[in-house]
Amino acid sequence: MEKTIMLVEDNPDDEELTLRALRKANIVNDVLVARDGQEALDVLFGTGKYTGKPPRTLPAVILLDLKLPKLNGIDVLARLRADPRTRLIPVVVLTSSSEDEDMLRSYESGANSYVRKPVEFPAFAAAVTQLGVYWMLINQGPPARA
Repeated sequence: MEKTIMLVEDNPDDEELTLRALRKANIVNDVLVARDGQEALDVLFGTGKYTGKPPRTLPAVILLDLKLPKLNGIDVLARLRADPRTRLIPVVVLTSSSEDEDMLRSYESGANSYVRKPVEFPAFAAAVTQLGVYWMLINQGPPARA
């Protein structure tokens, strides 16, 4: 079964850089993009404009920005961890924030990893490549429940 990556990112430039870096790394998995925190939850839970259209399969990993419109990344993470359907999905906080408080709150809310977005594209591409390879190829996620 094909594993999907969910990218929750409101900055179109960072979205494009992430998608380009994944392609460059030959990570060919489908990437589901949500551009704000509420849209991410609506997609995952089949609510809002996605009512009756939940995803066929949940993503294998979620790359989550913190500074999002409508609902911030910490709140999204808390909702994901509170629901048994999404509790075990690995969530990587991928953010430009270098605030220790953001990192601490991310881990306290259940993040599996916290990665600061490098400013330069080559370093950004390298970080996304490593994330893609690890979470899509190396990491063994929990088995699906029947």
